[in-house]
Amino acid sequence: MSLTLTGGTGGVVQNKSIRIGTRGSALALLQTNLVLSKLQEQHPEYDYEIVQVRTSGDINSTGSLQTMGLGVFVKEIERQMLEGNIDMAVHSLKDLPTEIPDGLEIKAVLEREDPRDIQVNTLGIPLSDLPHGFTIGTSSPRRKSQISSAYPHLDVIPLRGNIETRLNKASGVECSGAVLAAAGLIRLNLTNHITEFLPVEQFVPPPGQGVIAIETRSEHSYVTECLASIDHPETRTAVTAERLFLSRIGGGCQTPLGAHATITGTNLTLNAFLGSEDGTTTYIHSETGHIEEEQTVADKVHTHLISAGAENLLKYK
Repeated sequence: MSLTLTGGTGGVVQNKSIRIGTRGSALALLQTNLVLSKLQEQHPEYDYEIVQVRTSGDINSTGSLQTMGLGVFVKEIERQMLEGNIDMAVHSLKDLPTEIPDGLEIKAVLEREDPRDIQVNTLGIPLSDLPHGFTIGTSSPRRKSQISSAYPHLDVIPLRGNIETRLNKASGVECSGAVLAAAGLIRLNLTNHITEFLPVEQFVPPPGQGVIAIETRSEHSYVTECLASIDHPETRTAVTAERLFLSRIGGGCQTPLGAHATITGTNLTLNAFLGSEDGTTTYIHSETGHIEEEQTVADKVHTHLISAGAENLLKYK
């Protein structure tokens, strides 16, 4: 932590500099600047610095994310935070494993952007109307399972890279279409590429999709105070339920999985998905409870899916 001491008639003023860690992609930097603008608005008394960190997921841009293990887009950033080189980190919440290293905590989440998946394709038509054998790219086992289940006539192939790279590859370079998160395209002002928004009831997104999370060291009191001022309580409640369900399934689970929670009044509804990799077997179930009963709702969804037979799908590293 750097300190700037300024003398004046009012005595010595201490300006703390808060270093914000992030990946270096266009989306990551945009999301970090969204957080920065909110912090500057609420706490203009601090100086802020953005620190870019390359993660293993950025360095290895072609390997399978499933074989690379958990936290490939966050581990190096968390290490920098634990070593005291940065004070907080901005993440896409869906990249954060449910088990966070000792000494770190998620202290704020911003209001959720659109949680839906979208699809783009060279013909500009819905997935249901695409011809037999049309190639759709995705690196997500969940998306592959859901697409294959709903539209078995399509050919789903691996597709990795940042948003701009995937859009380019899906223009006929490696495949003729792709499924991505709506939030990224909305934030990057790339919605002109979107062919179709996919309904969350059928294409249940992963826990935390569309949510920006800010992580810091547990003992970092003044940073924690700053982050409390930008936390969005309703979003926090929803993603807590989603991540509790994921935790019940198991952090190392490699099974295609989705979980999406919504809040209506004092009611919390959690909808979850489990499926086989080829999409031939899928389970979707939802439960509703009080907004203060995230654990109970998550447990009920988990219990129902397991008793319905989804346990046979679970695969762990």
